[in-house]
Amino acid sequence: MSAAAMTWVVSPNSEQLCNGLRFLEKGVFSGGRLKNVGRKHECFSFFGSRKRDVGSRVVANPSGNLAISSEQLVYDVVLKQVALVKEQQRSREEEDMEVKPDIVVPGTLGVLNEAYDRCGEVCAEYAKTFYLGTLLMTPERRKAIWAIYVWCRRTDELVDGPNASHITPKALDRWESRLEDLFNGRPFDMLDAALSDTVSKFPVDIQPFKDMIDGMRMDLKKSRYENFDELYLYCYYVAGTVGLMSVPIMGIAHESNAPTESVYNAALALGIANQLTNILRDVGEDARRGRVYLPQDELAQAGLSDEDIFAMKVTDKWRFFMKKQIKRARTFFDQAEEGVTQLSSASRWPVWASLLLYRQILDEIEANDYNNFTRRAYVSKPKKIVALPIAYVKSLVPPSSRKLVTN
Repeated sequence: MSAAAMTWVVSPNSEQLCNGLRFLEKGVFSGGRLKNVGRKHECFSFFGSRKRDVGSRVVANPSGNLAISSEQLVYDVVLKQVALVKEQQRSREEEDMEVKPDIVVPGTLGVLNEAYDRCGEVCAEYAKTFYLGTLLMTPERRKAIWAIYVWCRRTDELVDGPNASHITPKALDRWESRLEDLFNGRPFDMLDAALSDTVSKFPVDIQPFKDMIDGMRMDLKKSRYENFDELYLYCYYVAGTVGLMSVPIMGIAHESNAPTESVYNAALALGIANQLTNILRDVGEDARRGRVYLPQDELAQAGLSDEDIFAMKVTDKWRFFMKKQIKRARTFFDQAEEGVTQLSSASRWPVWASLLLYRQILDEIEANDYNNFTRRAYVSKPKKIVALPIAYVKSLVPPSSRKLVTN
């Protein structure tokens, strides 16, 4: 999902490492092709103070269990974003919806346009289907989505790119400081400027961006997940956050009667579903890297262990386990579907396309007899071509009058 790890996030004293990362910067600014990266956090569908451990908001009881579920923690983030959106709506109503013209500093408009164009090029190269869908959006929404996509891709590159082995927690701290600067109107480079401009125009909260960086921190120090509650939090950090970033840009349909928080919950569900699908597709690839992104307690209940995964043999126990995991992922896709219809009409197509194509990956895993050890499930080009018009037709369906679940 991310595009390039910039040299600024590395310690100024690490000259050799800076030189090793500069080819990424060149790829961003000179139009060179970026490296294909992002294995675990590659989906693009659709909060705590900094300098904390990723689990600091989780309160443990004497037995060691979580007193507050990850879902409740994430829901608090949803409410915070919803409050920001409603605040902007109230402000506009008080101003009688009068939009004041931006004050443009001479010479900056051309730079911004170039920055947004570059973001569009990156999106077109690495998320072709999604990019085509964004062309239906209004120019302002389209450019903003491109800017968010590129920031997410660059962030993911830090821990999943060719120089991931050199990235330290300190580097992620620097990347987060840089994020705070761009939210405060102090972008470091051209691509930062595009996102800085975006967050100044739309009610986007910084917390989902910070939480995504927390997901990268988890990948640096954690390779096992004891239960689904832990895995859910990871999926939120690396993918669900994208939904919270995107909905303020895509907009909710004027005719929608759904509570705002329910639309955000649906976007969050799509991110979780996509990430769970990534995990199920990449079991073998992750195992070869010594990682197991599956709930340890559920593996044990199925009579499986890490050793069975590293053996990479499809057994009846494995098939039974996978059927349950796929069923869970589909449940999240189901939760997401109604929310897509609540988005503004011009924003629905790319989201429907993402949902339908990612959901088909689960079908392919089943078609491979649950062999996600040595066979990579993917949606063929003919199936993608068929899915696009279906997604378009679905995008024409107006919001349902049925109430969505808010939590």
